Amino acid sequence: MFGLSFAFVPLYQLFCQSTGYGGTTKDRIDLKKIVDKKVSDKNRMIEVHFTSQSNMPWVFKPEQKSIIVKPGETVLAFYKAKNLLNKPLIGIALYHVLPDEAGLYFNKIQCFCFEEQMLNAHEEIDLPVLFFIDPDILNDSRLTNLEKITLSYIFFESDSEIPEEYQYLSRAIAPQKKNEIQII
Repeated sequence: MFGLSFAFVPLYQLFCQSTGYGGTTKDRIDLKKIVDKKVSDKNRMIEVHFTSQSNMPWVFKPEQKSIIVKPGETVLAFYKAKNLLNKPLIGIALYHVLPDEAGLYFNKIQCFCFEEQMLNAHEEIDLPVLFFIDPDILNDSRLTNLEKITLSYIFFESDSEIPEEYQYLSRAIAPQKKNEIQII
């Protein structure tokens, strides 16, 4: 009981400071720290990583591994796709943004996703993605410590038919000599 009375004094003082009871003032909030944090949030940069996968005989990859982005800034990135077959092939891409909460603020202005892409035999193309991250991401308490976003694309083969004007390319076979294509 005697030992408890000594422990009671610091506990009572802590109680009074946190509640303002007994004439003790509450601990004040340091507004300068809050303002400084808001200013630093406005200058916060986010690293966007680019990944890819192809479920078809195409080489499909991002042209850049990552880009540092300031929220509100418009950014242009590129993916590259190459058809490895000796015939045309149509693919369609889907995308995903991680973490999921960041997807609400990731705005694509121009993108190749959900559009069919036809590549002729061994054709290689650049696929642009124009995007920005909404500055409101800085106000989302779930993303306070966010430093990285991942933009991931996956290509699937489309069920669409090759247009008639390209049908002859479907029958082409691999060149046997340089710059020679045989049509069957």
